[in-house]
Amino acid sequence: MAQKGVQLDCETFSCSICLDLLKDPVTIPCGHSYCMNCIKSHWDGEDEKEIYSCPQCRKTFIPRPVLVKNTMLADLVEELKKSGLPAAPADHCYAGPDDVACDVCSGRKLKATKSCLICLVSYCDEHLQPHYESSAFKKHKLVEPSKKLQENICSQHDEVMKMFCRTDQQSVCYLCSVDQHKDHDTVSAAAERTERQKELEVSRLNIQQRIQERQKDVKLLQQELEAINHSADKTVEDSEKMFTELIRLMEKRSSELKQQVRSQQETEVRRVKELQEKLQQEITELKRKEVELKRLSDTEDHNQFLQNYSSLSQLSESTELPSTNMHPLQYFEDVTAAVSQVKDKLQDVLSEKWPKILRTVTEVDALLSQQLRTREEFLQFACQITLDPSTAHPWMILSEENRKVTNMRRHKFFLQSSARFDNVYQVMSEESLTGRCYWEVKLDGPVTISVAYKDMMRSGPHGECSFGLNDKSWALYWNWGWGYRFFHNNVSTSIPGEMSNKVSVGVFLDHKAGILSYYDIGETMTLLHRVQTTFTQPLYAGLGLHYPEGDNATLCDLQ
Repeated sequence: MAQKGVQLDCETFSCSICLDLLKDPVTIPCGHSYCMNCIKSHWDGEDEKEIYSCPQCRKTFIPRPVLVKNTMLADLVEELKKSGLPAAPADHCYAGPDDVACDVCSGRKLKATKSCLICLVSYCDEHLQPHYESSAFKKHKLVEPSKKLQENICSQHDEVMKMFCRTDQQSVCYLCSVDQHKDHDTVSAAAERTERQKELEVSRLNIQQRIQERQKDVKLLQQELEAINHSADKTVEDSEKMFTELIRLMEKRSSELKQQVRSQQETEVRRVKELQEKLQQEITELKRKEVELKRLSDTEDHNQFLQNYSSLSQLSESTELPSTNMHPLQYFEDVTAAVSQVKDKLQDVLSEKWPKILRTVTEVDALLSQQLRTREEFLQFACQITLDPSTAHPWMILSEENRKVTNMRRHKFFLQSSARFDNVYQVMSEESLTGRCYWEVKLDGPVTISVAYKDMMRSGPHGECSFGLNDKSWALYWNWGWGYRFFHNNVSTSIPGEMSNKVSVGVFLDHKAGILSYYDIGETMTLLHRVQTTFTQPLYAGLGLHYPEGDNATLCDLQ
């Protein structure tokens, strides 16, 4: 008890601003005491308002009070320090704004460590002791500190709600159970908790089982991801090696050919230059001979002419040249032609084999798309599609933020547009579709669900501008009489499907892989039809209706 009294003294002599023992204590006019520096700092912040208040009782003072040290209080604090007795509890033991405070503490409250569901009171460690020491509290239920204890009190009867009404699914007090809820199925809150606890355990077990299953799935997907990355990396690495080897071989052959051509070039050049030199010498000799013959021809002495004629008239043999039909350059032209033939053959091989290589890559991409099974897996590629009013037939009414189309047998005012379908009840989306996209269509009446290129015909003969009847569109047609049919380039494929008046169809597009798939949406995703092709342009979603009034289709909001 003595220690408790000292503890009270420590709290009494503590500054409520810094929460420590008073330093240079001053007492303000309202009677509360603070550290000199603490209250000065507090009032310095109120200088602009020129109204000074007590941090504890909020009493105001005008003008600012003059602070004088309280010597008696200072002496008491010093004596308390010299006594060596424990100081006030550490600040972290006091309840903050987010903590549950002890309901028994007076003054500044400590944090509660437990709440009693019988007393409906929260206790700190000190005030909780009777619950541990006295047998009177033996049956009391202690729980973690809670701010919601008062929610256990009936607002009408001010009684603890120990009953549970299963009919209304709410907690009630005993008086409520025999009054407003007397004909209801009521049990004790403990009994209901026991039942719910059993259900909770079952749910937890189910959740744990699902977690384990999903963890296995995640592990398998991680393994698949690693396998995909490993396979792709190895393929790129091997391909680069093979192309590098091919390039190296081509460079080697190119170098060999270059060396051989240059060597042959040197031989031929040397041969030609030797011939040029011989011819040049012959020309020089002939010019000299011509001069001598001219001089002889000009000689007037007949005897002298005849004596020299026999020696001068004889010519040396002429240098033999290759036939004029032989052109050394023709040899190199033949080499160029031979290399050109090799190039053409290589191009032919690449032209023939390269599409197969790319198709193999595409098939891998397509395989990944075909592995999608559940609706949740498809929804990761969900795209928000809206219909373009400028493409809609004049009898078509768009609603629900341009996601629903309805046929009405009446013309409405509309702007003329070359994009508008004027001969068939059709409309296309505003958004172009590339990559992987998934959307759903709710059908009410015969409907065509299509994808098409933007340059598809919008007017003219029925076959040129109807979804599925040309090579620029792919369409699934549904009618409760026919069931499902798929159309492309005016070729019809019958598809078995459920004959229902109202159905929903999921559409998955993998533009890069060239996959277009239609699914019947139910508990499982049932594949109706799949197309494997090559898309050369961005696609647009399309809807077509077949009767002039009443039919409608809606692009579902998957966001």
